[in-house]
Amino acid sequence: MTASSNATNSELQEAAIPEPPEPSGSGLLFGLSAGHGVKHFAQGSFLILMPDIRAALALSDVAVGGMFTAQQIASGFANIPAGFMTDFFRRQLPIILFSSMSLVGLGYLLVGFTNWYLMLLGAAVIIGIGTSMWHAPAFGALAARYPRRRGFAMAAHLTGAQIGNTTAPVIVGVALGGFALGALNWDGLEWRTVSVLLVVPTMLTGLAVLFFFRNPPGSDSAPPDLKAYFAASRKLVTNYRVLSLVGLQAIRGAVHQSFQIFLVLYLSEELDYDAWLVGLHISLITLAGIGSTPLMGILSDRIGRKPVIVGAMAVTGILLAQFLWIESGFPLAIALTFLGLVLFAVMPIIAAAAMDQTEKGSEGSSIALMFAGGAAIGSTAPIAAGLINSEWGFQGVVWFCVVIAATGTALSLIVPMRRST
Repeated sequence: MTASSNATNSELQEAAIPEPPEPSGSGLLFGLSAGHGVKHFAQGSFLILMPDIRAALALSDVAVGGMFTAQQIASGFANIPAGFMTDFFRRQLPIILFSSMSLVGLGYLLVGFTNWYLMLLGAAVIIGIGTSMWHAPAFGALAARYPRRRGFAMAAHLTGAQIGNTTAPVIVGVALGGFALGALNWDGLEWRTVSVLLVVPTMLTGLAVLFFFRNPPGSDSAPPDLKAYFAASRKLVTNYRVLSLVGLQAIRGAVHQSFQIFLVLYLSEELDYDAWLVGLHISLITLAGIGSTPLMGILSDRIGRKPVIVGAMAVTGILLAQFLWIESGFPLAIALTFLGLVLFAVMPIIAAAAMDQTEKGSEGSSIALMFAGGAAIGSTAPIAAGLINSEWGFQGVVWFCVVIAATGTALSLIVPMRRST
């Protein structure tokens, strides 16, 4: 028998061995999704605080955009060590996640005590670092635990984020603006007080992770060989499929950030909406995504990532164009709700597509590369949007976002995406 036939027989025997079934329990999925929701609640709260912060510190459009740009850059670079630690220190994932929440809490504590733009900038950076440190360990753990349902797992995890993004604007808006219900009248809280109160849920979540998340997936396996790991990392950063998806994530993030930041200022300053009403409108951007995100994840597992991503990017551009003539009232609320079906919901599908292109064991690094590269590429968008908003107003920002979304649609059509095996 020849060596080639021996190799063929060996391959057939390996192929005949069934893969071990995925664990049936969903505790990890629900727990990490809940933590992701708290993280995004804190992250989204910063946006609703912004009109009051801007007024108190007399910030320009460019200063506001620059703050979010600095936050994005810091968030992007923090993903790199987070991805490395995720792949090498699986047992320490709870500590990484606890550190993530602790930094978010520290950032809000600083926001609550600052009267100085540079200190506010530093606090925004700390919040950005903290929020980004959640992604690699959480996404990596889910990818390792649910390899054949990766799209659904990523989407379910993001559903937690959607819930956080949806509830934060409403709750923080009411906390800032107060309410009047018959004989009940409450004037709300000062923005500094709200900022300090946000420390509480972040720290409680961090402590809960330490207590409940004790045996992360893959913690019993040996860490990857350092030489092999860096060889795989070099392949990762030269993988044109992954790099294309990094660019696609950057485009999606640029659209989301630019539109949302200046929508808040438009609602608050141009339409003169109260804080709770601003929060209600911002919550609509993610409300519909709570249902659409897991459905898109399941669909991507069945028919492939590319059709779902292409469709979502195209629909995003079309729905954004509505805001060129829809300016206020009930039509504005309806348009924001429909935009929420796709704008944020496509992110986990792009993440799952990126991990489909990478070798097993480097899931954390692939997620880190996607978020780091996406932040590095898309970080200038908020500043550009700030300049556009100063010159042409919110409609100029809408045009900017429509063009970016159209570019993303074109890129998604030509990016080759290999299905996971």
